[in-house]
Order: sequence, then structure tokens, then C-alpha cells
Amino acid sequence: MKVSREPRRQLNNRLAWITVDDGATENECAVVDISPGGAKIITEVSFDVTDRLALVLLADHSKRYACEVVWRRGKTYGLKFVVAEPEAEPAEEPAAEPVSEPVSAA
Repeated sequence: MKVSREPRRQLNNRLAWITVDDGATENECAVVDISPGGAKIITEVSFDVTDRLALVLLADHSKRYACEVVWRRGKTYGLKFVVAEPEAEPAEEPAAEPVSEPVSAA
């Protein structure tokens, strides 16, 4: 019987970049480990829990991973990757029925 396990974290300790303020501010960080659901980073920048930021894993790469800070211990932070929820499509309004003019009897 095969046991189902969660995906393993990859231990990296590699250089990455975090951006805040919609990309206006960029700072270096070290990715300690990463998994499909999040990452653990070390940085000199201070964040509060529930702060949102973007993580860039490759220099000169446009792919940014939206993250939320879920815990902190000193300069080490736990990030959860945030998946953008698809926007709900507006409900269709029922088609207007044609208004009939009253017919006058002549």
C-alpha cells in the first residue's frame, strides 16, 4: 500500500528578492526552504504577520509569487503562497421583454 505524503520542501538557502508596495520596493532575502504551499525566508526587512508581498526567485525574472507572512521569528519569516481567486462573473440580467403598446379599439 502506497502512503500519500505531502510534497517535500526543497532546502535551498539561495538568494531571492521580495517586493512590497506593488513592486516599488525590492529587497534581497535568502530562501531557506520552499514547498508548493509556501517558503521560509531570512531577510533584514521587517514585516508584520498578514503583510502581503511578492517573492521573485530568479534575477531578471518577471514571475512574482504573491505571498502572505504567516509567522515570524526574528529575521526569519514563514510565507504562504496566495492564489488569486478568479473574479466572479457578473450575473446576467434577464433580457428585457418588449413592451407592447395597448391596442385601441376603433
